[in-house]
Amino acid sequence: DLQDVGVRFFTYLSTLHYVMEACAEQNIPVIVLDRPNPNSHYIDGPVLNHENSSFVGMHPVPIVYGMTIGEYAKMINGEGWLSNGISCDLKVIPIQNYTHKTPYELIIRPSPNLPNAQAIALYPSLCLLEQTVISIGRGTNKQFQIYGHPSFPKNQFSFTPKPNFGAKSPKQNGILCYGIDLTKIKKPDRVELKWLIDAYTNFTEKSGFFLKGFNRISGINDLKIQIEQEIPESEIRKTWNQDLEKFKKIRAKYLIYP
Repeated sequence: DLQDVGVRFFTYLSTLHYVMEACAEQNIPVIVLDRPNPNSHYIDGPVLNHENSSFVGMHPVPIVYGMTIGEYAKMINGEGWLSNGISCDLKVIPIQNYTHKTPYELIIRPSPNLPNAQAIALYPSLCLLEQTVISIGRGTNKQFQIYGHPSFPKNQFSFTPKPNFGAKSPKQNGILCYGIDLTKIKKPDRVELKWLIDAYTNFTEKSGFFLKGFNRISGINDLKIQIEQEIPESEIRKTWNQDLEKFKKIRAKYLIYP
């Protein structure tokens, strides 16, 4: 019974995987009490390749995959993603009166750093900045709704990250950052790269922008290179299409809801 947010690097999926794997090995059935996915209305982002598999992304799925956690559990089983291709005795308790287009806002935050619906909607896009030197608001009350850096141009918006219950040692701790406030923008219906591109453009020391875990977050090796080469977002997105279409065919086999 886990409240997922429908994003590949939200690690409840990895927890689900290991629970299913352990239960399969011990012949223990797994019951998933399905829950709505607040980011279920679209599918987008690069599909993870195997070499970048980790706890923050174990399976070959896009950043936003458009499935409930119950549907996703069926896919883990059906695609043989558990160790040695074993299968779990799985039962999904479905949601009543639900579709993938049903708007849904979480009553309780699913994570200390996803405090509201806006943060959850922006999470698929802004989490790409987690593995850069840019702050995405950890250590403030606007986590995953703002981004900035001390070296950015001094504009009208600024913030200073400080330790709080969601971040004991936030990036740029105690340093005044300048950046962008996204708290009032319309919720995106795709994985937006424009904020990653904007941050890279405004950061002067290009060689120090990306951190070593970026490819694990993006799921591919190409995105970092494409940003560094200043390839337009529209062209980058085209490189995702083939893998996205393949994934959509796999996804369709496990859907419970229209």
